[in-house]
Amino acid sequence: MRHSIRRRLLAGTAAAAAAFALAACTAPTPAATDANFTPITDIKLQLQWLPQAQFAGYYVALEKGYFQDEGFDSVELVPSGGDIVPQDALLNGDVDFAVAWVPKVLGTLESSGAELTDIAQVVQKSGTLQVSWADSGITSVSDFEGKRIGSWGFGNEWEIFAAMADKGLDSTKVSITTQDFSMNALLDHDVDAAQAMTYNEYAQILEVVNPATGKLYQPSDFNVISYEDTAGAMLQDAIWADTTRLADPAYADAAVRFLKAVIKGWIYARDNPEDAAKISYDAAIAAGDGGAFPVGPTHQLWQMNEVNKLIWTGGKFGLIDSSAWDKTVKGALSAVNQDGLPLITKDPAASAYSNDYIQKALDELAAEGVVVDGAYTPIDVTLTEGGK
Repeated sequence: MRHSIRRRLLAGTAAAAAAFALAACTAPTPAATDANFTPITDIKLQLQWLPQAQFAGYYVALEKGYFQDEGFDSVELVPSGGDIVPQDALLNGDVDFAVAWVPKVLGTLESSGAELTDIAQVVQKSGTLQVSWADSGITSVSDFEGKRIGSWGFGNEWEIFAAMADKGLDSTKVSITTQDFSMNALLDHDVDAAQAMTYNEYAQILEVVNPATGKLYQPSDFNVISYEDTAGAMLQDAIWADTTRLADPAYADAAVRFLKAVIKGWIYARDNPEDAAKISYDAAIAAGDGGAFPVGPTHQLWQMNEVNKLIWTGGKFGLIDSSAWDKTVKGALSAVNQDGLPLITKDPAASAYSNDYIQKALDELAAEGVVVDGAYTPIDVTLTEGGK
């Protein structure tokens, strides 16, 4: 079911900001400055999944009035439970911006011939894991041949194929087995190694009672392979804009104002993880997703803690690291799927990413006295059964 959260921002629209020209080689240069353009005040953002702390910065920005501060009258955060493909929603004009993993969008761009631009790389490190039982003998990607390797599909398997290609494995000899968005496939021994995110499914399995001990499973019960430690690591949550629309000064202006609000939301989530987790939990409950997925408060706090680790990695928020981008593209180009077919066959267009919009947002915030730099200090989170 598609859920939509819409909250009206009460303050009046801020005075129109002067349009700007962004000199960039990786994105279209906005049209000449026109001080008379009408600012965009209503925005829709397509999320990649249901409300959870993975998207805390957006929910915080909504809750704390940061979008209002940047002149928006209304902002709609549109969740997806797998029924909406974020980049497709953006290409179709259903939303103004979208959150999606870079490799998934690269596949869409090649297959469709369309153009989208990554204007902010929110998540800087891969949070994908492959989790197996401690006695499985699966301790590295090299052990995948002949095994049932779980994946959610929908592009989430690209890191698996890229990591296997780097090790010279024959992808047709690995059984990529579809699993649902839980760890039941591993618990039921339907897969030998299950896909998991550090901030979600890995916590799910540690929130289950081990029948042999009567206590929660422990990390020592499992082998964990992190794709961040492999050649298969790919860039994940990014904010995407419509490349063609970026030539419109009003849309380009809205992109920067939107990013400013988002940056402030993620700064707050970094500095106040407990409150940000609660805001995310409340959003999930309000959307009616509390019964279907583990959105309990403890689970959300774990998620907030782990997501912050992937975002605040020492560099400036949202800047696209060209080496990480190139690694993602290289991995996608080198890999073939279980049918022996390539994931992509050519480099994406130069317009596929640009640091100009996020840099302008960071510069404007710094000029306004917002401290945009900073490290995250992880907190201790004790998991509970079911994440409650």
